[in-house]
Amino acid sequence: MKQLTVVDHPLVQEKLALLRDRRTPPPRFRELMEEMGTLLGYEALKGIRTKKTTVRTPLQDAPAVMTAQPLCFAAILRAGLGLLPGLLHIEPGASVGHIGLYRNEETLNPVRYYVRLPKNLKDCFVILCDPMLATGGSAVEAIHILKTDGAKNIALLTLISSKLGISRVHKEHPDVPIYTAGVDPVLNKNGYIVPGLGDAGDRLFAT
Repeated sequence: MKQLTVVDHPLVQEKLALLRDRRTPPPRFRELMEEMGTLLGYEALKGIRTKKTTVRTPLQDAPAVMTAQPLCFAAILRAGLGLLPGLLHIEPGASVGHIGLYRNEETLNPVRYYVRLPKNLKDCFVILCDPMLATGGSAVEAIHILKTDGAKNIALLTLISSKLGISRVHKEHPDVPIYTAGVDPVLNKNGYIVPGLGDAGDRLFAT
């Protein structure tokens, strides 16, 4: 699928296995999420605009490529915060946005409670962090929020995606590519990805 990239690098897959493992303690879980933010972020940032230029080495001029677009990393609270430090290792100067959504446990629909985004999103390459793409409701709503604020170039970054969530994002936002480390087949009756890794936010913050 053109708009879906499953990052199958061995190091990514090993870290995903450790994130899935119920024996992984919260401190190590946080480290792994940060590392995944960096590794997956490199893949997602392939879509950023660039420009050709020249730099002077100690010997002579050399052709070079530089980024030509500001970056914004936007996290869906809470669990999306776990990927931010790794992304900021790549580009510390990126702006950061926060989107607060929680899932109504009866309808499984997202409920918005907080939005704080940088200005001039229309110029930015935006990476939206949503570690678990389950029903797709939160991701679809967050992308809608970003677009309403002017964002035009958005990539969705996840650890694990369900087939249902992928289909929903592609249906409602076909222009948004998804970068993930794994695709799981089903959701349980509570809307959690199976086998998944449990509640990413609870495991991240030991709650």
